[in-house]
Amino acid sequence: MAPKNEKKSRSTINEVVTREYTIHIHRRLKGIGAKKRAPRAIDEIKKFAKIQMKTEDVRVDTKLNKVRVRLSRRRNEDEDSAHKLYTLCTYVPCTQFKGLTNVNVDSEE
Repeated sequence: MAPKNEKKSRSTINEVVTREYTIHIHRRLKGIGAKKRAPRAIDEIKKFAKIQMKTEDVRVDTKLNKVRVRLSRRRNEDEDSAHKLYTLCTYVPCTQFKGLTNVNVDSEE
């Protein structure tokens, strides 16, 4: 049997991309005490971003404390860094959360 001549497609993990997600915080924090709620929420957002964007390095914007977030996979400027890409989580203002879906956003850079 002869080998197939297939082209290897580029990996989408190495692409720089920005997406918007709605994270249901209550579902992730149910049963957590008041003292640990805010730190756990940040950890859950980081965990969600790590899974969705497939990057180990996740940085959270300091203004982020709501549920609509924009995850942006970016190139790391440090050449000596262990990871080539990182994910930046930023706050996206919205008045109503009904009917929102995950959206790919054109880069603003």
